[in-house]
Amino acid sequence: MGLFNHCTLVLHPDFAELKDFMFSLPERFSQGEGTLIHDGRNQLRRITWQGTDYVVKSFRRPNFINRFVYGVFRASKAKRSYEHAELLLAIGVGTPRPVGYLNIRKGLLFDRSYYVTLASTCPYRYEDLFHREFPYEGEVLRAVGHVTGILHNHGYAHKDYGRANILFEKTGQGIKLDIVDLNRMAIGPLDMRKGCKNLERLPATPAMHRVIADEYAKVRGLDADACFRLMVAFRSTQPGKEKKEIEALEQNEGKI
Repeated sequence: MGLFNHCTLVLHPDFAELKDFMFSLPERFSQGEGTLIHDGRNQLRRITWQGTDYVVKSFRRPNFINRFVYGVFRASKAKRSYEHAELLLAIGVGTPRPVGYLNIRKGLLFDRSYYVTLASTCPYRYEDLFHREFPYEGEVLRAVGHVTGILHNHGYAHKDYGRANILFEKTGQGIKLDIVDLNRMAIGPLDMRKGCKNLERLPATPAMHRVIADEYAKVRGLDADACFRLMVAFRSTQPGKEKKEIEALEQNEGKI
């Protein structure tokens, strides 16, 4: 690190031995180490170190104004991701186990941050429901409704609750879900309307919404039919719907 660089490292107590690994992340990313999972605004890599698989998210450098804001006033996205993961685990909602985060500042200006978790065991994303057949699709949808209900009962609303941010697998104990990409989370009371609106970015046909709404309503003590209608209505305003969704909505037009 340069003379005027300052690093803030936070590690979960269970991973105290990873200090050197955490400080090496900028160099590992610059060398393209590991398997690239996602390369967009931020970069996600799966890196194996001493026999364990970790997923590391590198958040891109903010614009100049935000570099000052994050450097002085606001928590980094990596820090928020770590803290939100701890909140979810505390209420029994699955998310990859948080390892820690590293913030790098140059003088008063924020530079970059890295968030590290253990790699999730879940092999599928919610969006896979639209691209292959799952004989247990209904179980996945019920799990989504159930977990979302728990989140909302605690006042937690994932602000990017979309097709790529819900991971799942079927285990001997049922469906396991891992919620990821946690840096943007709204915290506060959620009534039925706000709760149903929070699912608007999640693809679903009316039949899928019916299953999600039924379980969601049970968890929250709400009317399932009212939740269903709200979910369908909010989703209908969203762009980028799956072909399966569009066809189902056209077939059900006037029936919902």
